[in-house]
Amino acid sequence: MATKRHAILKTVLAGLPASAPVTMADLAEYGVSADLAVHYVRAGWLTRLERGVFIRPGDTPSLYPSLRLLERKLTGLHVGGKSALEWHGIRHYVSQQTTLHLYGWTAGRLPAWFTEKFPSGYHRKRLFEERAETPLHVTRFAGDQTPLVSSPERALLELLSEVGVRQPMSEARELTESAHTLRASVLLDLLKHCTSVKTVRLCLTLGQELSLPWARKLDPKQLPTGSDKPWVSRSREGTLVLKP
Repeated sequence: MATKRHAILKTVLAGLPASAPVTMADLAEYGVSADLAVHYVRAGWLTRLERGVFIRPGDTPSLYPSLRLLERKLTGLHVGGKSALEWHGIRHYVSQQTTLHLYGWTAGRLPAWFTEKFPSGYHRKRLFEERAETPLHVTRFAGDQTPLVSSPERALLELLSEVGVRQPMSEARELTESAHTLRASVLLDLLKHCTSVKTVRLCLTLGQELSLPWARKLDPKQLPTGSDKPWVSRSREGTLVLKP
């Protein structure tokens, strides 16, 4: 029995990517049962990060495979908002990015082993009319083994949707001004499916005020801008009024 256990362990360790967390389901593909996984953990041959999640002993989780694993646990999970803009090279010149902004469809919490290594915030948000399994303009960042990330256009709208809640208007304006290369066709598609009148109006307002190239190509008449009444929000920064 001990020889068989060691043989399975050798196969497992040879197949596990370095610094990549794995689930019990992944280990089962190597013939590792739940009881055998417990034995390996107790013997120091595997490290348990949380119930049902493991990593090679001595390894620390790396970002991309960790996000790939979380995508399997939280429906629709992707890097979005300010973080996605940062990944795409759109940033405020004095920004100190400290928190990874993640979005998804379902309520849930990020595990401690992830947030301790990668300070993060998870937001359950359904900003667009879309299918959870095929979110609009969310793709792999740089190949099949990388995490899902919002396009720059979606990321901007996710950022603007947070204004008045947890996103300062001043920074949102500065980041919008930096997003002058956005694709109008992608923005138009997203705005047509956007469920937040505030986000649609704020995008149009800032685009026009900042004279951004893509703003000239957006026709408000084609977009869900709501009623003919102003949209008003009050926050610590003051009162935000968005006209239709």
